[in-house]
Amino acid sequence: MTRSLRTVLPFKAYQNKAGVLVKNYVLADPFIPYTSVLGGMLACKLVYDLTQIISTFYFRSYNGLTKVQRIEWNNRGTSTLHAVFISIISLYFVFWSELFSDQNSTGIITLRSSPLSTFALGMSVGYFISDLGMICWLYPSLGGVEYIVHHSLSAIAVAYSMLTGEGQLYTFMVLISEVTTPEINMRWFLDVAGLKRSTAYLINGVVIFFAWLVARILLFVYMSYHVYIHHNQVMQMHTFGSLLVFCVPTALAVMNLVWFGKILKGLKKTLAKRKS
Repeated sequence: MTRSLRTVLPFKAYQNKAGVLVKNYVLADPFIPYTSVLGGMLACKLVYDLTQIISTFYFRSYNGLTKVQRIEWNNRGTSTLHAVFISIISLYFVFWSELFSDQNSTGIITLRSSPLSTFALGMSVGYFISDLGMICWLYPSLGGVEYIVHHSLSAIAVAYSMLTGEGQLYTFMVLISEVTTPEINMRWFLDVAGLKRSTAYLINGVVIFFAWLVARILLFVYMSYHVYIHHNQVMQMHTFGSLLVFCVPTALAVMNLVWFGKILKGLKKTLAKRKS
């Protein structure tokens, strides 16, 4: 019994010290932007490695891929997990959290933030930095200029919102569009697995069409309306922040419309093949 106490007490003391360290430094407000970005980058590396290990043992088609294809497979596993994480967080803050509610009278809506919202944005910045590095390293295997532009705009806008606390509501609105990423990645997985003519591939195309329409077209229309009715509050942000609110969603909306046209064209082509 005495020996057991001697073992437990030092462990609890160490646990308490670790808890204080995390609370006072890792999750302290001034350090959250930096620890969250670093955490996001480390999480990307961890998920990338886990995807590689799991895929090697459980997906037969993985071992038959080329080196570049395996890298893209692992990278898409990382982007899928980030998309699930940030989509859930963004939906919560935009539609359910009291933080950005119009009924909340604590300050103007464009200047509201919290430790949790800042931490979530930092994790996303870490992902965008990691993914942008991968795209540039293997350019153009993982994506062309449009992907570099998309990730660069996203990283700049999210990083600014994280560091200043400005416009976080609109940042989360834009990040909801990441909900389409898992479907896009699944389409690629089905393609390299040789299932392009399967029913799953067709269903995936239909899901992408409607998800893209809602999350990347209609949602941006709603965001534009929200910015319009809160124009006075948007203009109380710093000039650079206001420009980001107006310019980044506009640029992304144009890219989304171009990609939506390609999705629609691809879906029509797939349906025509199924009929013939």
